Amino acid sequence: MAEDRRIRYTKMVLKDSLIKLMKEKPISRISIKSICEEADINRATYYTHYKDQHDQLDQIEFEFVEGIEKFLEDMPMTIPLDIITKIFDYIQENKELCCTLLGKNGDMAFEENVSRLIRSTILASWKIADVEVNSVYDYSYTYTFAGSIGIVKKWLSDDNTNFSTRDIAKLVLDLSEKGISKKRG
Repeated sequence: MAEDRRIRYTKMVLKDSLIKLMKEKPISRISIKSICEEADINRATYYTHYKDQHDQLDQIEFEFVEGIEKFLEDMPMTIPLDIITKIFDYIQENKELCCTLLGKNGDMAFEENVSRLIRSTILASWKIADVEVNSVYDYSYTYTFAGSIGIVKKWLSDDNTNFSTRDIAKLVLDLSEKGISKKRG
């Protein structure tokens, strides 16, 4: 059953309020009272949707990861540049949320959840079905993902960037496949 418009609006306002507050302080220092005041929503309404602020954050993160999955659902897993570009398109569309969740007050579990999702997509594009833990492919993916997160954070924080999502995807792919020597000139 689809949520009605009022419920979607309430959740959107609560989400925006939590994200705004997380820009200033970590989730552990954000009270439900402050979220409700920011959203101009009463506490009873809040509790009809969430158990607490951690549950709310978990649901926001889950929706983001689910959104990536849906975004990639119809994508043929044959062209790595297209796959990575599609992921960056989704990140761009959710810039403020990503900046907050990957920022200093973000949740490390979020990065791990995104990593697990993207891992299977990337390994499929590398035409690797099952990767053993501590294998060369496992280390290669870990290196690529950690570097990609660094690039995402830099890219999102640069307000006047001239790089498109495809440019950033190409950079990540080039660095992961060829290393930095190609970029030295």
